[in-house]
Amino acid sequence: MDSIDRLLLTVALPSVIVLAMAEGLWLARRGDYDWRATAVSLADQLLRVALQIFLPLSLATPVLRWAWEHRVATQVLDGAGAFALLFLGQELCYYAFHRAAHRVRWFWCNHAVHHSPTQLNLAAALRIGILGRLSGTLLFFAPLVWLGFAPKLVAQALTINLLYQFWIHATWVPRLGWLEGWVNTPSAHRVHHASNLEYLDGNYGGVLLVFDRLFGTYIPERVDVPCRYGWVEPFTSRNPLKVEFTQWARLLRDLAAARSLRAFVGTLFMPPGWVPQGEGSTTEDLRRRARVQVRT
Repeated sequence: MDSIDRLLLTVALPSVIVLAMAEGLWLARRGDYDWRATAVSLADQLLRVALQIFLPLSLATPVLRWAWEHRVATQVLDGAGAFALLFLGQELCYYAFHRAAHRVRWFWCNHAVHHSPTQLNLAAALRIGILGRLSGTLLFFAPLVWLGFAPKLVAQALTINLLYQFWIHATWVPRLGWLEGWVNTPSAHRVHHASNLEYLDGNYGGVLLVFDRLFGTYIPERVDVPCRYGWVEPFTSRNPLKVEFTQWARLLRDLAAARSLRAFVGTLFMPPGWVPQGEGSTTEDLRRRARVQVRT
């Protein structure tokens, strides 16, 4: 464990937990606050850290090792150029991961944990899903390793990216003027977490929304459409095991029911809600049936 890891573990982690609890106390005084959901989020955070320390397994390890062994250069963070390359590369790789986490069912099974809270708050930011490494999150960051950034540095940069995103889970922060649409803000992230058909599958960026702009996935928050949080199909369990494993159990059930290779592969890698025949419940299917138009 190097100095950055120690700082993240001994300073950043306790700080975000304290801030989440402080916000919880403040919000509870103002109205309803779901402390049971907060307990689930804390359990997810602490178990995920424990697994990373004591069981550091990752589906991406062989790919990252290959990328490092065949890297085109060795990057050292000794100047503005290297920092800019790491930052922008991290943003692009994070965008690719985050979009896949919503549009590829295999990755959605873990990412759905983060979208399970029906209240958006700082505590919800702590709930990321304990199987991220085992499901292959870091696969999307292999290009950075191939460019010459050490795998540990790439993982630390991802952690810092996620640390930035902690504050944007605060629903009491208003729109931030000219920053909207370019920087990831609480308003943009409210849209990302919303389960309204008008808001699904948008605003995937980490710190920036530049790639959302570039690839047509930026969706602004609307005054006439209040955000509704949680999964599209209602899920209100406060059982940590159900929160962590419901989507995985549903995936295994649908894989067992697959009757062709196309159905099996599609169930794994097509968007959530895809079915081999007929109309399913993907974002496109739901919007088409409801005749919902998305404003970008």
